[in-house]
Amino acid sequence: MIIALASDHGGFELKEKIKEHLEDRGYQIMDLGTNSNDSVHYPVYGRLCAETVASGEADLGVVCCGTGIGISIAANKVKGIRCGLCTSVEMAHLTKQHNNANMIALGGRTTDENLAIQIVDEWLDTEFEGGRHQTRVDMLDEM
Repeated sequence: MIIALASDHGGFELKEKIKEHLEDRGYQIMDLGTNSNDSVHYPVYGRLCAETVASGEADLGVVCCGTGIGISIAANKVKGIRCGLCTSVEMAHLTKQHNNANMIALGGRTTDENLAIQIVDEWLDTEFEGGRHQTRVDMLDEM
């Protein structure tokens, strides 16, 4: 499985921690940047990661900015992307189980790195429930 990662400067350090953890878990990583704490624009990286997932170059995506809000908004502008901003393990579970999120967003300034790792793991380890949720996911994908 290929997981694309991207961040702006506010999420750079968290992205690097997530990248290391995912590589340790055996995932293939596409690091789309940014590559430092130097100021950059989150819409560029949110869109890049989302386009990479939507095109099938990567299976899933994780994006980080200062709060996760801006970069999740950017990612969700790309057709076929369902990016959930997750601030808890429960949200990570439900965004996969009910929404079949193909991306998640995290806040580098608002989420402790240990919690972020737990969130990512829960999201990756949770299966989409389907059923009544599939109809809703199909509706989202048609938008």
